[in-house]
Amino acid sequence: MYDKRKFSDSWAIILGGSSGFGLATVEKLAEYGMNSTVVYRETATQERSLRLKMEALAEKQNVSIELFNINALDAATRQALIQKLKEDKRKEGAVRLLLHSIARGNLKPLMPQTGMNVDSIETLSVEDIRYTTYAMSTSLLDWARELLAAGLFQKDGRIIGLTSEGAHKHWDGYGAVSIAKSSLESLSTYMAVELGRFGIKTNLIQAGITETPSLNKIPGSEKLIQVAKERNPLGRVTQTTDVANVIYLLCTDEAGWINGSVIHVDGGEHCR
Repeated sequence: MYDKRKFSDSWAIILGGSSGFGLATVEKLAEYGMNSTVVYRETATQERSLRLKMEALAEKQNVSIELFNINALDAATRQALIQKLKEDKRKEGAVRLLLHSIARGNLKPLMPQTGMNVDSIETLSVEDIRYTTYAMSTSLLDWARELLAAGLFQKDGRIIGLTSEGAHKHWDGYGAVSIAKSSLESLSTYMAVELGRFGIKTNLIQAGITETPSLNKIPGSEKLIQVAKERNPLGRVTQTTDVANVIYLLCTDEAGWINGSVIHVDGGEHCR
């Protein structure tokens, strides 16, 4: 029998938890008693809906869910929140999971559709690449190091990021995100080694094509979804709950020897 309260003294910090994989993970972990600090950036209207949903979830599962509508990429804001978490004695040495699910970046081609004016606002700039890479890759390192320094991680802590097939192939308008995801894959290797001595495991999940708000912003996303359905041996696209289920598994004691891995959660989509 699975212990439905196995994580009742543990906390997850979810970066980008208002929708998609992050939100599904909060919901899944709550089933097993894990409390969550959820960081996101939303409008006031969207936040009201999220707060109502999370209040209902917290009451149903008897967990604590803290919501912070802040800019997770701003250094001063990050440091202020980590200090706030440090002052909460419930979280001292209690963070089981840091999930990086920030989907923020620029979706532009490298070259203009006509002519050679690469300085156009319609084409990707070096600054676009820099911003996207920090948002979707290297910001994870800042959060991980500062949480560790604050004494918030459990001795058997887990760090999980999200990569994609687009890190290794061309998708229209996906260049900056692809660069960021490739960077994240290298970063996770180094984090797995250098944070491993503190007992912390770092892994990435490569999800299959999943219908999320972030995917819908990618040019030609409808075609990606259709092709994924045809490619997938199981005949459907990946769902956010599929990914949340694996994140939960990676938080268990039994997954404690998995470190430095990229785990495909796609029903075999990558095999074709």
